[in-house]
Amino acid sequence: MGQLNAAIVPVTAFQQNCTILFDAETKVGVVVDPGGDVPRIQAALKQYGIQVEALWLTHGHIDHAGGAMELKELLGVPLIGPHEADRPLLENIEMQAQRFGVAESVRNCTPDRFLTEGETVSFGDYVFEVLHCPGHAPGHVVYYNRAAAFAHVGDVLFNGSIGRTDLPGGDHAALIHSIKTKLLPLGDEVGFICGHGPGGHFGEERRTNPFLTGAA
Repeated sequence: MGQLNAAIVPVTAFQQNCTILFDAETKVGVVVDPGGDVPRIQAALKQYGIQVEALWLTHGHIDHAGGAMELKELLGVPLIGPHEADRPLLENIEMQAQRFGVAESVRNCTPDRFLTEGETVSFGDYVFEVLHCPGHAPGHVVYYNRAAAFAHVGDVLFNGSIGRTDLPGGDHAALIHSIKTKLLPLGDEVGFICGHGPGGHFGEERRTNPFLTGAA
């Protein structure tokens, strides 16, 4: 086994971090949150020579799941996640597109498997623990690889900020609770990739993120 690598492909006008997680040696991997611009994602997969085993979703918002069904059918791989509490969001992606005035073609989404707290998902020899972290979206999940001290947190936590909670199903108190009880206890050294913008480390966010220190 090689090293766990990540390639970020910013997609759509939302500049969402579609993420390819893969083994540097075997080139086996997964695509996290294919939100759109599917040809761009395919080009990145070809560039890195990735053999995709599955698509993983963190939550059901259009910018994260808008291209999922198209890419699933093109690659012939299973679509996994998020938690079933996001089923209503996934079933109404086309309505989300109307609400946001998104011109590009998107499709409602039906995962092959929903996830629950305490489950694991994997590719190659990499095992990721599933953490249910509601607040930004009711069914949001985080994927945590303990061996690499790495998490893909979607839109739960950002570098210097947190996910918005003014969308349907959002809950600010629940989001803060998710971060403080599910993510920060994993350790200051844990690095993360988030759904938009640069990633970081939990320790830096614990110390300086104004939404967690009470400064916001």
